[in-house]
Amino acid sequence: MDSEVDMTPPPRAGGDSRALARPPAGADRKDGADGLRAALRVTAHALLAGLPVVLLGGLAVLFGPEITAALEGRAVAAWRTVFTAIVIQGVPFLLLGTLVSAAISAFVPAWVFTRVLPRNPVLAVPVAGAAGAVLPGCECASVPVAGSLMRRGVAPAAALAFLLSAPAINPIVLVATYVAFPGNPQMVVARLIASLLTSVAMGWLWIRLGREEWLRLPKRPTGHTPRASRAEEFRVSLQHDFLHAGGFLVVGAAAAATFNVAVPHSVLRAFSDSLWLSLPALGLLAVILAVCSEADAFVAASLTGFSPTARLAFMVVGPMVDLKLITLQAGTFGRAFALRFSSATWVTAVLCSGLVGWWLL
Repeated sequence: MDSEVDMTPPPRAGGDSRALARPPAGADRKDGADGLRAALRVTAHALLAGLPVVLLGGLAVLFGPEITAALEGRAVAAWRTVFTAIVIQGVPFLLLGTLVSAAISAFVPAWVFTRVLPRNPVLAVPVAGAAGAVLPGCECASVPVAGSLMRRGVAPAAALAFLLSAPAINPIVLVATYVAFPGNPQMVVARLIASLLTSVAMGWLWIRLGREEWLRLPKRPTGHTPRASRAEEFRVSLQHDFLHAGGFLVVGAAAAATFNVAVPHSVLRAFSDSLWLSLPALGLLAVILAVCSEADAFVAASLTGFSPTARLAFMVVGPMVDLKLITLQAGTFGRAFALRFSSATWVTAVLCSGLVGWWLL
């Protein structure tokens, strides 16, 4: 019986497995082309990134003497001094605020705030405004703390009242005001009442006219993450808030220094003779100078050409509305909110300052 029998020897162990594992023809060339393209892409990016450095270095070499002479000018020196002073004043209190914000996020349960503050937002606003006296910081510190309070369930109106009152009525600010105006305790009382009145009025105004779409809360999740330790939550929150707010602090300080140098002092003196013009003039000056709330009383005391009520407006407006605070609010809550809220706060602060100054000063 004839039959076809396959006489092909069986494959040897390891022989054909190596043949099957061998890459197809042309794979080596493809990998080489991909590697070459990746190397070219990295080189191109490095050249693009290094081009501005090369250009700036070339300009520094070519125009070094002229640049050095320009930096020694009075205007540039004044800009540099104001910018450095604002940053140095703001960074410690910004760090304090972010520490408090991170501690609230990591260690304080959400139910604490719901029990401390009244459930009715109308009643919670004055309580939160009065609670601003316990935070020894400036406006740089109040923004991240207010954001953390909102994320922890506090009503936005109450958190905003705290944001405005904390840098204006804390004990350090009131003591500095007493030292800056010796023998004039009425100025301390007037600042306390006008600042608290402004913060509460703005909280109630937000309840009446504010809209949720105007306020953009930070999207970073806060609260106790099940798989993360409290220390890790504290570290992440501190790093995020400080780096985020610090950049806007620098931008606001640069803008304040620019306006401080660009506006002639003779323009300010033109408004000092009129009571009705001096109030908005010093209110606008407080926005531009962006002096830290712990130091603004000494600046106000030096403005001897203005009335006490106008100087009160400078001290009430400054901790609530200035260039660096507007940029901090824009970065934390959104530009739409910052423009609306800052404008309304400025008007309210000037009106409250005029009313309290007419009553006490």
